[in-house]
Amino acid sequence: MDKNTTRKSTVIKTTFIKSGISFLFLLIASASSGQEFLKSMKIGGTLRGKYEYQTQDKEGRFEVRNARVNVSGDLNPTVSYKAEIDLCDEGQIKMLDAYAKFTPWKRFAFTIGQMRVPFTIDAHRSPDQQYFANRSFIAKQVGNVRDVGARLGYTFDAGFPIIVEAGLYNGSGLTNQKDYWTNSANFSAKAQFLLPMGLTIEMSAQKVKPGDVNVMMYDGGLSYKKGGFIAEAEYLYKHYGKDAFHPVHAFDGFVSYDIPVRKSIIKKVSPLARYDFMNDHSDGKRYLDGKQNDAGTLIVNDYKRSRVTGGVTISLDKPFVSDIRINYEKYFYGHNGIPKVSEKDKIVVEFMTHF
Repeated sequence: MDKNTTRKSTVIKTTFIKSGISFLFLLIASASSGQEFLKSMKIGGTLRGKYEYQTQDKEGRFEVRNARVNVSGDLNPTVSYKAEIDLCDEGQIKMLDAYAKFTPWKRFAFTIGQMRVPFTIDAHRSPDQQYFANRSFIAKQVGNVRDVGARLGYTFDAGFPIIVEAGLYNGSGLTNQKDYWTNSANFSAKAQFLLPMGLTIEMSAQKVKPGDVNVMMYDGGLSYKKGGFIAEAEYLYKHYGKDAFHPVHAFDGFVSYDIPVRKSIIKKVSPLARYDFMNDHSDGKRYLDGKQNDAGTLIVNDYKRSRVTGGVTISLDKPFVSDIRINYEKYFYGHNGIPKVSEKDKIVVEFMTHF
């Protein structure tokens, strides 16, 4: 990448960050001009600080994984909004959510703006809603998508709730909007069946086009909750057009059990365990000589691996408000797998607080 390209990229990122921060402060400033707006506005956020020690390398690090701040609220019974920015997403500032929602009827909603697309189970969770300190392979590498577009949602009553969502999106990601034009659009659709007895079934499909190759993804999973017991399993299949890369299979399954603690600053203790897997994975972009280039080919960006995670979550408040997450992750790579710097056996101690 030459100096001009680097300089242009830096300018775009800087402009994007300033715009996101300005948007948040504009909403906050606007709130002071109207008592009703101020009453409806909610300011929230999530902070995650952690310490990780990689047992193979015998090296450790402290990290601020997230420092999210958001504003949301209802302008009237039919119009609401949300804007969220992460001041430290792995050391970078990112504008995440910036959308308006229109709800003319109780069961129907239309959302337009920048958002998490309706796809997968685990990738759709916010950092405060995660059960483990680090995300699953599905949530981080395979099915993690935020984009700009519009989404429709409707809730059916079939004796139990059925939530259906579908949307069209640019495919440009979060930072490439100004001069991005396309003759096609990405789509995503998701259905959730909230069955009795604590069982939920979710199915979703998504089409993305990171480069010149269409990528289709299909995801299905189920979760079961009974008292303090939670079990969940999710499978994702990813297919690349033009036979540009072999299909990717990914799996994530975990169990957790809440043990209440009385007369203590600790509200509950939750032992939990997870197994997740993915085979060789490509991000859908072409590379030549190690650099992104349309004349190149799709390559392996993430090598085949599986992982077993065990640990305990100590809740100091209501669940997902103030949690201490202690995990141990054991990785298993294929014979030709090359671990990334931070994808090795590790002990993780994380403090998460959500306000």
